[in-house]
Amino acid sequence: MPQAQVIDGKAAAEKLRATLGSIVKRLKKDHSLIPGLAVVMVGDDPASRIYTKNKVKQTIAAGMHSLQRNFAADTPEEALAKEICSLNQDRSIHGILVQLPLPQHMNTNRILDLILPEKDVDGFHPVNVGRLGSGLSGLVPCTPQGCLLLLKEVKADLTGLHAVIVGRSNIVGKPLAQLLLAENCSITIVHSKTRNHQRLCLQADILISAVGQPEMIRSSWIKPGSIVIDVGINRIITKDGTKQIVGDVAFEDAAQVASAITPVPGGVGPMTIACLLRNCIKTACEQQGVSLPHEIG
Repeated sequence: MPQAQVIDGKAAAEKLRATLGSIVKRLKKDHSLIPGLAVVMVGDDPASRIYTKNKVKQTIAAGMHSLQRNFAADTPEEALAKEICSLNQDRSIHGILVQLPLPQHMNTNRILDLILPEKDVDGFHPVNVGRLGSGLSGLVPCTPQGCLLLLKEVKADLTGLHAVIVGRSNIVGKPLAQLLLAENCSITIVHSKTRNHQRLCLQADILISAVGQPEMIRSSWIKPGSIVIDVGINRIITKDGTKQIVGDVAFEDAAQVASAITPVPGGVGPMTIACLLRNCIKTACEQQGVSLPHEIG
């Protein structure tokens, strides 16, 4: 049985969504403001279809305005670019999300850069990336934001802790490092070219993995008493032929050493969409000149 505290991402996300729903009701009543989120999908990738469906479902459940735009896989890039520009001008839409990956014939960076920074609820636009790196307010990528909120569930003050992040992606690793620096942590990023991965991970007070390698991190990599956040989502086939979703961390093994750990599934994943809604509400307020509710300020 696990010795570590299991950080319940489902419960945390449910609590956050309830708070966001209450905020949306107040915004409607006091300011006639309904935050609007547009989700754009190109092609028919099964995983993307599920993610998009969940985002739309939770947007509506929060009382927000939801707009979905679906395009065939062979849609010309210019047609998608035109739609993004149209959504930029739509005052009922405060956040725009383009579901990735895009088809190979499209320039993903160009499409993402077309989204106005203030409507970039994924936090991928260079302006938002730069603001985060400069310590300025802006829209923060959703998964790193969810990781930080889960860490705060366990330890409110992270000052002085050593955080080791396994993975250096633009979506998780790099922005998460910036968020933790802002919390006064010391940061080490471990990546594919790093030497002595295990030795560095053993130094972590906070160990976060986002590399997509099934159960790569074992108890022998974990400092006793550390907090472990597992961002990885990996689909494997077990020895008996059943399909299973696991993280980057061998959960049962790691839980014998860590003080707290997120499960997969049910850890970081649920927080990602909740933080997407949080971003959309935040930017809706900013675009309409409404003071940010203290719960998300």
